[in-house]
Amino acid sequence: MAKDKTNVSLVVIGHVDAGKSTTTGHLIYQCGGIDKKTIDKYEREANELGRSSYKYAWVLDNLKAERERGITIDITLWKFQSQKYDYTVIDAPGHRDFIKNMITGTSQADVAVMVVDASQGGFEAGISREGQTREHALLAYTLGVKQMIVAVNKMDDTTVNYGQKRYEDIKNEVSNYLKKVGYKPAKVTFVPISGWEGDNITEKSKNMPWHNGPTLLEALDNVTPPKRPVDKALRIPIQDVYKIGGIGTVPVGRVETGTIKPGITVQFAPSGIQAEVKSCEVHHESLLEVGPGTNVGFNVKNVAVKDIRRGDVASNADDSPATGVTSFDAQVIVMNHPGKIMKGYCPVIDCHTAHVACTFTQIKEKMDRRTGKVVEENPEFIQNGDAAIVTMEPSKPLCVESFAEYAPLGRFAIRDMRQTVAVGVIKSITKEEVVDSEE
Repeated sequence: MAKDKTNVSLVVIGHVDAGKSTTTGHLIYQCGGIDKKTIDKYEREANELGRSSYKYAWVLDNLKAERERGITIDITLWKFQSQKYDYTVIDAPGHRDFIKNMITGTSQADVAVMVVDASQGGFEAGISREGQTREHALLAYTLGVKQMIVAVNKMDDTTVNYGQKRYEDIKNEVSNYLKKVGYKPAKVTFVPISGWEGDNITEKSKNMPWHNGPTLLEALDNVTPPKRPVDKALRIPIQDVYKIGGIGTVPVGRVETGTIKPGITVQFAPSGIQAEVKSCEVHHESLLEVGPGTNVGFNVKNVAVKDIRRGDVASNADDSPATGVTSFDAQVIVMNHPGKIMKGYCPVIDCHTAHVACTFTQIKEKMDRRTGKVVEENPEFIQNGDAAIVTMEPSKPLCVESFAEYAPLGRFAIRDMRQTVAVGVIKSITKEEVVDSEE
């Protein structure tokens, strides 16, 4: 059954104009995400605007435009499949909230495809200090995306001419960089491609007989599929709560770890409210057990809708239940903050579905973000490019977990001035003392 294919989610990263949309569009097109009719329509539109080379990018850009206009697109367009796996593209890059989405994103990426522009000048711009290539790679690594494929794109460019030497030079430089970030170059697959012409995307290129490695699709098929955390305790960050006539209160969220089934008692954090689960539904179908990676609506007894809110976390009351935290220690990496971050700074953090202002109460140590060595104890401030261990206190009750135990509840984006200024992973939490109240 095709239904039983493992789902692998990928995130496509790289500098703007490296050809991410074209490459992703081509994959989706050749692996059956989009019907021929749609592509023909896009091709006509692209030709009318005199931009025929944008045929595949058009696919994604049209979807993005529709997405920005608030039209929900049939999600199949973001999926493609090979003989081996079903793939989901988590986010079309270039998106303004790309970084935030990557962190609070509905799913953790299993693999990152980094698209690098091979053309003269293009590569240099992407990997330069200001380029996004470095930032994205660092981000992927910090957030635990340990598998990386590098697609060296635009091999058809006149300045490259499918040349092996240029490819090897780029491969060496990118390998060195990825090594500094923390990846093991030996485990990173490099593929020379042309997103426009289609070389080495799904079929071996006749223009590059010197390349004896895999095509991009083969490289994707070589990734290790994700292990879904079934054996951990239950955690469901709540996205919405509905009151459904004749049924009652129904919180909805994605099972991140563990399983939920009717009959268990769930505990909501940070409120500590407990309730019995009457039923679980996925796509209007009642199920006896729901595991990680699935969005579920579950009906709870004797709880009012107003007692549960977005950002709460549901867990099993009898198996290491979640609680609120009074503070937490995190490793943060400052990415685009215009000034200095000092003690007392109070931005909003986005962690799973929660959205809470937190204060930096202490900046404990500044470290080298590649080696993790401490460079300075109790620094006065941190700024762009710095990595530090900080203590943060939420301004109102919040439930988060350490990244090591529950990754999806342990990574967060720090937002200020309507942009992501830093990212973090939670090292440890200080739980709220639970005062036993009389029932």
